[in-house]
Amino acid sequence: MCQLHDVHHGHPGAEDEYVLDTPVIREFIALTRPEIARAATPEDACKRLRPAFATLLENRAWLPLEYQRDAPQSGMGGGIGQWLLFRAGDRSLCLFSLVVPPGKETPIHDHLAFGLIGLYKGNQDEEFYRPENGKLVQTRRRPLVPGDYYKLIPPLDDIHRVRTTSDVTSVSIHLLANDTGCVWRHTYNDQAETTPFRSGWVNAACDPADH
Repeated sequence: MCQLHDVHHGHPGAEDEYVLDTPVIREFIALTRPEIARAATPEDACKRLRPAFATLLENRAWLPLEYQRDAPQSGMGGGIGQWLLFRAGDRSLCLFSLVVPPGKETPIHDHLAFGLIGLYKGNQDEEFYRPENGKLVQTRRRPLVPGDYYKLIPPLDDIHRVRTTSDVTSVSIHLLANDTGCVWRHTYNDQAETTPFRSGWVNAACDPADH
């Protein structure tokens, strides 16, 4: 199981970055940090974060349209974009929107961090996978509607793919315990072989030390 101290930390002394600097985001981050600090395990942290995260998803007015647009030049391909909303100065926490145009899907990928993902707009299919005996085995598939959310707990429950099934762009909200757009992660093929990739942020740069 991923431990709380296994997540990506760095840049000590750097200031928190509120890309979307609103009372809603500041209040949400202020609620989440103490719960993570109190948690004994990633599983416990995700459980503690659920009430505030569910409330955030229920609010239909806090995310501006500029953070719901697709991104033709993104590192995810297919116009899929990651819009950074907040990241901690030590890179131990980030909040972002993932935008997936109609008919598009992410590659099968990991995150290397625990956290919660919830659907804000549109419809998606969510698929989880696990490497077994040289193959990538699908362990779960389900449709998602706005307000649905789920947890990531590396290493076993961290590999997934999402596809938009609605005729409008889907937008999901991610709260994860690293600087997801800047850390090197992995995509997976059917033989469970991995390829390093970094998705990047549409609206924020990665630090040179992250290369």
